[in-house]
Amino acid sequence: MRFNPKARLNTRRMGDAGRSGASRSAGGGIPIPGGLAGGGIGGVIVIVIIVAISMLAGGGLPGGSSGDYDTSRMSDTGRYEGCKTGEDANKSADCARVAVENSLYDYWSDALPDQSGTAFEAEQKVETFTDGIGTGCGSATAAVGPFYCPTDRTIYLDTTFFDDVLEKQLGGPDGGFVEPYVLAHEYGHHIQNLLGTMGRVKTQQGPKSDAVRLELQADCYAGMWAKAATSTQDEDGNVLITELTDDDIQQAIDAATAVGDDRIQESAGGDVDPESWTHGSAKSRVKWFQTGFTEGTLEACDTFAAGAL
Repeated sequence: MRFNPKARLNTRRMGDAGRSGASRSAGGGIPIPGGLAGGGIGGVIVIVIIVAISMLAGGGLPGGSSGDYDTSRMSDTGRYEGCKTGEDANKSADCARVAVENSLYDYWSDALPDQSGTAFEAEQKVETFTDGIGTGCGSATAAVGPFYCPTDRTIYLDTTFFDDVLEKQLGGPDGGFVEPYVLAHEYGHHIQNLLGTMGRVKTQQGPKSDAVRLELQADCYAGMWAKAATSTQDEDGNVLITELTDDDIQQAIDAATAVGDDRIQESAGGDVDPESWTHGSAKSRVKWFQTGFTEGTLEACDTFAAGAL
């Protein structure tokens, strides 16, 4: 994956809370429930999660406000202040994260209204942290992994997840496109929030549960973005991403495979139990990412349709 050296990066929607953010008030949210969010190894949640359960506490309504929890009040370490251009993104993982967010923003600002008639609204922030953080969905630690909180419309990410959990514990790939795939998946949850899809989640576990359908659709949305990534632009009309290779796409597929519920259960040394799945099998996650990448439409990503699973 290569970025256009001349592209201008926008850091307004990026933030870093640094260390020990979990001590902050969660603004009336609820704790992120590991048992409901998904499986894990030794009690550590290792899948890319969506905290849809927070909606049951009255927060995160589709298209709603972020309530009384405002991520703009967080102190910021200035981690992304030096990210100015695509050349910075080619040299720095932090700046690459900014460029990917900019690309996702540009893609969905057109694709969502064009394909659904729903107005696009940006996520409040992509917030990185170390060890722990307070969110509109409750306090989270690094063990939770990347997630989107619908209550405050923010994507949260402890970047050590990719080396410490995905690669070392799950045997996932180590590559430059792994994190963009994960960010695109979480951004897919934001799109679901805008579309009202989260309100359709009634069943939390099982291979054909609503929770699994929600996750597979987010994988499909990630594929949609990947298909169009090299046509996304900065605010001046410069192309953001100049190259996305077959190897990049394979890294996304390998990452999707590693975080399949069956693979996680196997890694934990237990039996594969489809009735406890919350995110879908490795095969299903790959299938739906590839569907989005091949078809590139919201309609093709309708995992809630009869017979889709």
